[in-house]
Amino acid sequence: MRAAWLLLVLAAPVFAQDAGVQRQILQRQQATDAFNLQLRQSQEALKASPADRQATEARQFSERQRLDNVSDQQLRDVQPATPQPLRPYELQKADMEREPFRGPVVEVPVRPAPKAEPILPAQDGIKLETPR
Repeated sequence: MRAAWLLLVLAAPVFAQDAGVQRQILQRQQATDAFNLQLRQSQEALKASPADRQATEARQFSERQRLDNVSDQQLRDVQPATPQPLRPYELQKADMEREPFRGPVVEVPVRPAPKAEPILPAQDGIKLETPR
């Protein structure tokens, strides 16, 4: 009986460590998704017309808040008592919950700046003012 109790006490940190590792993996995935969302939103903002800018910013702010709420909930749901075989399932489930916030990253075409006209001196020459 004591051996079983001792084994349980020694094994408890291993389960906590697994939950800690799962939490770190989840946090890294969440950070990647947040970065991708921010990148996609920046690209959308560049395409938005000035008239649509306020609506675009409001929608993007709402998306960021929803992603933050989902991420916070997922971190609260990480349980140290989850059996090891179910941990990959939990990570996959969390990944699927964040799926709506992902979108294709589209590169914005870059338009080259117009070529500058050279500055030429006036045709009648340079006129210097005489000192007074």
